[in-house]
Order: sequence, then C-alpha cells, then structure tokens
Amino acid sequence: MARPFVLFQLSDFHIGGTWAEPDPVAGLEAAVETVLRMPDRADAVLVSGDLADNAADAEYEVVAGQVARLGAPVFVLPGNHDDRDALRRHFDVPGETGGPVQYGVALGPMRLVVMDSTRPGEAAGELDAPRLAWLDAELADAPDRLTLLAMHHPPIPTGSAAWDAIGLPVADRLALGAVLERHPQVRRVVAGHVHRTIASDLAGCAVLTAPSTYVQAKLDLATTHLAMMNEPAGFAIHAVVDGGIVSHVQPVV
Repeated sequence: MARPFVLFQLSDFHIGGTWAEPDPVAGLEAAVETVLRMPDRADAVLVSGDLADNAADAEYEVVAGQVARLGAPVFVLPGNHDDRDALRRHFDVPGETGGPVQYGVALGPMRLVVMDSTRPGEAAGELDAPRLAWLDAELADAPDRLTLLAMHHPPIPTGSAAWDAIGLPVADRLALGAVLERHPQVRRVVAGHVHRTIASDLAGCAVLTAPSTYVQAKLDLATTHLAMMNEPAGFAIHAVVDGGIVSHVQPVV
C-alpha cells in the first residue's frame, strides 16, 4: 500500500498574544514538537490564519523560525489578526500589495487552494464578489484534481451566536456554496478562527475547523459572549487515501 500524502494544518498561534494564560510561543513550540514526533511526516504544512496577534514583524519571525523546523513546504493565509503585507514580507505568498492573499498550488495528489476571508481591521470576515469570482476561475483551471479549500473564517454557522457574530455573513456563505456546487472536486473546506474543532458541511462539501495551538474556545452555545478555556491544543491532519481526503484532529502532547 502506497504511503498517503499528508498535509498538516496548524492554526491560530497568536504569537504576541497576552489575553489568555498560556504562552503562545510555548504553545507553538509544543505543537511543532508533536508534529515532529508523529509517525507520519508532513509532506506539506498549512497555517490557517492568526499567525500573529499584533501583526508585528518580530511575531512573524518567531512563526517562521518554528514552522521551518518541520522540514516541509509551508503555506499560509491571513486571519483577522494578521497583516497581508507582513505575511508577504515573511512568507512566500503571491499577490499585490494590500490585496487578498489567495493562490492555488499542486501538492502531490491534491490541490490546495487558499482563499482570503479577512476584512482588514475587523474580526468578522467576508467573501466579496471579486474573491468568489477568483475562486470560481481558480477551481475551473483544474476540474479533475482532488482539491482542499482553505480559509480563516469557517463558512458555516457554528451554533454559537458569539462566534457567528465574527464569522462570515450568511449571504457570503451561500454564495460560496453556489461556487462549490459547480466544482465537486473540492472535497474538503478547512478553516481556523473559532479555536476548536467543528465539523459540518456546505453545499454537500465537508467543512472542518482546526483547534488553536494557543487557547481553545469554551463550548457554550447559549452565550453571546466569547469565552476561552485552557483545553488541550491541537492541529488537523489531512491525508489523501483512496482518492479522497481523510481528516484527523491530533491533540498536542
């Protein structure tokens, strides 16, 4: 049996953050150490946003140094705490100054498409018409290639009014769903932002959010206030198996 292609997804490092008790640098270091101890090595690494908490160059330098230890190509996308141009200064991402960070790349048997869901200066996200048009064209370029679509804000209702208030507008989620219906090669949509694992679907496509390496969101569907708690950190692992994508969530140990 051939060895599966494995993409590790780490998210929400918040380097420089001081709003929770754990040390975000120590959290990222522990996640990297856990990845390095895994029996399956990373063929590629996806970082699904909020690399830094204040978008400072020194914070991105810490991230770059840590993810380089993984010895695999690293692909990043912005979260609401990130700065697009700072990402471009520290990581090899395409695009014009100030513009959305979005691109597609062939990774062995799969294609990774990165979409920018951020609204600069705000916690909530958006998927405007130009970005959706870009995605439609990008997916049309490889209609037969198994594809994983990555963004920061999950394109699903979470059941938590607090998280949904800083998520994607309903109209934007529906518009993305219409694009996905035209491109069935997209077999998984992955995101971060919500600091916990959530599984759902959009237009029949599976959606998975990865936990944070920093601090986790408290599960309380009745509250309208965000709350964090010191639950175990984690990350996601996406493997290509029998022509499909199988996703696992691994605690940091």
